[in-house]
Amino acid sequence: MKTPKQRTYSTRTFAVIAAIFTIVFMGCNVNVDQSSTVEMVRVVGGDFEMGKDWGTAAAGDLTLHTVTLSGFFISKYPVTQAQYHDVMGTNPSSFSSKPADGEVQGKRPVDSVSWYNAIVFCNKLSLLEELNPAYSINNSTDPSAWGRVPANDNNVIWDAVQIVSGSNGYRLPTEAQWEYAAKGGDPGAAGWVGYTYSGSDAIDDVAWYNMNSENKTHEVRKKAPNRLGLYDMSGNVWEWCWDWYGDYSSGAQTDPTGADSGDGRVKRGGSYLLTESSARSVNRIYGYPPYGGDQNPGFRLVRP
Repeated sequence: MKTPKQRTYSTRTFAVIAAIFTIVFMGCNVNVDQSSTVEMVRVVGGDFEMGKDWGTAAAGDLTLHTVTLSGFFISKYPVTQAQYHDVMGTNPSSFSSKPADGEVQGKRPVDSVSWYNAIVFCNKLSLLEELNPAYSINNSTDPSAWGRVPANDNNVIWDAVQIVSGSNGYRLPTEAQWEYAAKGGDPGAAGWVGYTYSGSDAIDDVAWYNMNSENKTHEVRKKAPNRLGLYDMSGNVWEWCWDWYGDYSSGAQTDPTGADSGDGRVKRGGSYLLTESSARSVNRIYGYPPYGGDQNPGFRLVRP
């Protein structure tokens, strides 16, 4: 894979350092893409059993199947309120004030984002960084040409959004990418351990959930990361994925993108107001694309 090239950024985006370099984190090598305005970690491709509970969790009833993934970059934490506002000019979050003591409002994850607005964000940020946007609606990758973002009902035109082949822009993770990264990636790597939650069998170490959140979201990176250096993949806010929600295949798959159609898109990770069980790395629910108020979802980003 090519290293993302150095670019000149506008004053609207964050100051960045161009290059990809390797740092040592928790005893393993973590590749960090700092040519991006978003802190992103390289996830090495590999095989894993999708749907398999690890650690102390009871066995789930999901259809286990082997998935092979190509490598990708994923953001270290969910998109924050400051990042969202910088790109979109708005902040839809329900938790837009009164952060916990010692926490910074703008560093809380953006919440109450519809799936439709999440894909608009992806393309707008890609255009700001002079990347090739990932999403196309009506043969256009310019969100300003897509019209008003649907707010009440699923929209046939928006639901037909396509991923542009060969694009290098930001996008939502597929459900398989999300689970693989949450579990720590590369199960064949030395020292790999599977946990119930993203980074631990002790949920309080890694997640904000109903027993410790005080019924609010919290600044990202306040809990421990998993072995890839990814934060808040368990708890805090649900995270949108690309996939339509549907039954798992029983056969092996390579770089799956989910069902061909459906009513709802997948959400992963649990949230500040739900139980331990919801924060498991294999837990999955769905939400309707126009609705951001359905359990206050947020999202994180990936790039090829």
